[in-house]
Amino acid sequence: MAADLNLLTSALQDALGEQALSLENKLGELTLVIRAKDMLEVFTRLRDDATFHFEQLSDLCGLDYSAYGSDVSEGGAYFAAAESAPSAARPSRFAVVYQLLSMSHNVRLRVRVFAEDDAMPLLPSVVAVWPSANWYEREAFDLYGIIFTGHPDLRRLLTDYGFVGNPFRKDFPLSGHVEMRYDAEQKRVIYQPVSIEPREVTPRIVREEHYGGLK
Repeated sequence: MAADLNLLTSALQDALGEQALSLENKLGELTLVIRAKDMLEVFTRLRDDATFHFEQLSDLCGLDYSAYGSDVSEGGAYFAAAESAPSAARPSRFAVVYQLLSMSHNVRLRVRVFAEDDAMPLLPSVVAVWPSANWYEREAFDLYGIIFTGHPDLRRLLTDYGFVGNPFRKDFPLSGHVEMRYDAEQKRVIYQPVSIEPREVTPRIVREEHYGGLK
């Protein structure tokens, strides 16, 4: 497997040149980072070029790097050692990771692409390259608010049509924005602002001495 990854690394470097922002082989897994503007060209080549032949997209997921590298977490010492975003490795807040599989060559490749605009994260849809991306992109749109231009049916997949916000974003409140209940007078389900007292989970390492009334 190591030999296969070494050969794949060399082939990717030769084929992509400057389109490959980084190419890292760590723990037996190869990760390629490319620009959003190069996505469709690079992905089409990875699928069609016999040297690679990544005919299958097995997974796709969104990422929010807004708190990456901070010590606001249990185990904060580990994350504090990392560089805070943005950086050369994490130039913006939102990214999408694509897991590719070549059944012909029995090898896998992870590709990471960052959306350039944090306020309006946009990436081109890859449904035309791998139809399996359809619902994966809808999930990333629903949970992270990443917009995939050119998607044939981009709408929420897991949350309700009236859901407010994107629940996998790091700044989404744990108690949510709205709650729903059945209104007997209107004889229908209605939405209203959250009425419960917010209860946010604060990491132990940053809690005040008597957090939550505990001593």
